Amino acid sequence: MNRLREILDPFLLLLICTVTLASFLPAQGKGAILAGEAADAGIVLLFFLHGAKLSREAIWSGAKAWKLHLATLGTTFIFFPLVGLAAQHVTVLPLPMRAGVLFLTLLPSTVQSSIAFTAIARGNIAAAIVSASFSNLLGIVLTPLLVAVLMEKSGSGSLISLSSVENILLQLLLPFVLGHLMRPLIGNFVARHKTLVGRVDRGSILLVVYSAFSAAVIEGLWHKVSREELLLLAIACIAILIIVLAFTLFLGRLLGFAREDAIVLQFCGSKKSLASGVPIAGVLFPPSAVGQLLLPIMLFHQVQLMACAVLARRYGAAAEVKPQLATG
Repeated sequence: MNRLREILDPFLLLLICTVTLASFLPAQGKGAILAGEAADAGIVLLFFLHGAKLSREAIWSGAKAWKLHLATLGTTFIFFPLVGLAAQHVTVLPLPMRAGVLFLTLLPSTVQSSIAFTAIARGNIAAAIVSASFSNLLGIVLTPLLVAVLMEKSGSGSLISLSSVENILLQLLLPFVLGHLMRPLIGNFVARHKTLVGRVDRGSILLVVYSAFSAAVIEGLWHKVSREELLLLAIACIAILIIVLAFTLFLGRLLGFAREDAIVLQFCGSKKSLASGVPIAGVLFPPSAVGQLLLPIMLFHQVQLMACAVLARRYGAAAEVKPQLATG
């Protein structure tokens, strides 16, 4: 039972509750306007805190392992999108769902879980911190650019307009930069109150999810998506994760990485960030489109946590056995 609790993400339960609430009690009229404004404010606060959490020292120290970081970023922003483009040929999924799968593959890596799994697996924790941080930093710019180019070419239809570009600058990039510039003033407070900051992060995401799914439900989301399609989507997410895990394992061996660095490549390179994906989708796409676009990342989020939890424990156990054999 305890192992099940460790694998399953409690935040997923909150997401399910939020989607259920939006399904039965969607925000409408003035309520929808208030929910949208609260979600926008949450996005600004979310990226402000992300900027404040990023250590400048970590950025400079990460330059030493440039080969590892380039491999991780290449997996995140090149190989993953190629897999997403290939998935567009899986025509059993409806077009909006395929667009959501492609959007999923364009997102940056996670931070907290990548570092946590690297630590459990006895990998290079410092390198994981830098790789995950770089990924999220670059994702603010690269994800919207990839969405604009690849989603239009794939036939999914790019929904980015001039106002979306303005929103990226005002709601994502500007708060992030301001938060980072204010790190000398608020960095210690953020570090001391990690639990509070985490709750603000998750609360902001839940606001965006509620607003997005409310609009999608009003547009008839659950009449457009069947159980069979959800099952196929889950299978697609599992297949994508298996492909990327195998690729990162092969790439680490090809580049001759030490075991600790190969673990960083696998765990940072195979993740996609729900925390970044939800607000970015809320900024880039109209509310009625966001709900269905978020289904793949919500499913992939849980799949990646379960699979990587198992892998991390196996790697960690293997690392404990080797020293014992050496000393024995």
